[in-house]
Amino acid sequence: MKKFLLAGAALVALASGAQAADLGVQRVAVPAAILAPSFNWTGFYVGLNAGVGIANTNFRSLSAGTVPGSNTGFVGGAQIGYNYQINNFVLGGEADFGYFGVSRSGLVGGGSTVTWRTRWDGSLRARAGVAIDRTLLYVTGGLAFADFGVRQTAALVPDISANQTRVGWTLGAGVEYAITPNWTVRGEYLYANYGSKTFSTPTGVTPPVSLQTHKFRLGVNYLFSTGPSAVVARY
Repeated sequence: MKKFLLAGAALVALASGAQAADLGVQRVAVPAAILAPSFNWTGFYVGLNAGVGIANTNFRSLSAGTVPGSNTGFVGGAQIGYNYQINNFVLGGEADFGYFGVSRSGLVGGGSTVTWRTRWDGSLRARAGVAIDRTLLYVTGGLAFADFGVRQTAALVPDISANQTRVGWTLGAGVEYAITPNWTVRGEYLYANYGSKTFSTPTGVTPPVSLQTHKFRLGVNYLFSTGPSAVVARY
């Protein structure tokens, strides 16, 4: 009986010591992954834009400085496009069309007034960018189209005018921010070059006239999301 009592006492002592050792060690919870939604840029979008446009020509050299070769005006229009997000990279395409209101006039020989002007422009562009959650940094480039015309007026003679639809290339960059799951705002710069081309008029063919444009514009888009937000793991 004594041996059983001694053995029982020893077991109780060991159990008490183990519990005391456990009490001396602070238990640390295993960190769990927290799933947080990340903004998803995938989807079709439509929007509006407005800003300032600059048109540069070589009319100053063609007219011995009497017809200014550049000017600034209002630009505004609409765009439609599609984004596809792969991890943090966003690829897509965009088409835009709008008003480009820039013109200049000057006196030439014989009391005539020559005016050049642009009225509209548009483009078909690819876009590629990096998404930082709700912020998208992107570059863009592609084909550009623009209206370009000249007109000469003088007293007692009919006006002489000619119009062209110029085709060129454009490059630009911008930043876009999602203020809600569907509404985004952007700031963008676009440069376009339409080369040099002659005008055919009733009185003959003009020397080649060049055209380059710059656009600084702000825009707003409505994004039609194609799926749920992307999910990233944060610890």
